Amino acid sequence: MNLLNVRRGQFVYYQNKLHKVYSVNPFFRKSVHLIRLEDMEQQLVTAREITLYRPKHLDSFTFNYQRYTLHKEVRAKVGDYILIINPKPDSIDHHHLHAIETVSSIEANGVISNRSNGIRHSEYWVMVPGLEEGATIIDRAQPDGNEPTAQAKVEEHHPLPIHIPKIGDVYQKNNSDPVVLAMVVAIKGETVYLGGDIEVHIDKLTKSGVWSLQTQVPL
Repeated sequence: MNLLNVRRGQFVYYQNKLHKVYSVNPFFRKSVHLIRLEDMEQQLVTAREITLYRPKHLDSFTFNYQRYTLHKEVRAKVGDYILIINPKPDSIDHHHLHAIETVSSIEANGVISNRSNGIRHSEYWVMVPGLEEGATIIDRAQPDGNEPTAQAKVEEHHPLPIHIPKIGDVYQKNNSDPVVLAMVVAIKGETVYLGGDIEVHIDKLTKSGVWSLQTQVPL
């Protein structure tokens, strides 16, 4: 891929795994900053090392240890992840191609994301949790012939790793109206203290589905 064609948000393959371009800085030799979608690991690479991929309807990939399937006909609900496919931001919005955002509220013509972007229904596809029927797994550029079945079995028999909250992580409470976003400010034993005087047990934060991780402090 020519460097001139690399843009923020593009889906690319690097070392056979699916990544997303986080930023491009042409002043450095390794000028392309990638995020590996399966575990959010960061990579610095050159343009010649990556291969472009354009996501399609019913593509399935792992994002932050969880499997999702892209669906263009599903209407988003509060708490869903969405992938921006056709960005047309107004002057006060800042979403971009292939931004992954969380739905905070629903309006007649679109949704409001956790980043306060107003996104029309025609601008996004929903990332439906799990592997939908007829989906194509795109985690690797050159998958093994038996990989989809094998991977599904792995996910079925081995629970996905749970993110352990750290100070600075931001969580969203999905069953409140308006949606609550709060940062982890302290941890004592199995009790997590969030901004706004919110105190929750770690299991409720990580296993109940009531809360979802929005921003993770880099390792």
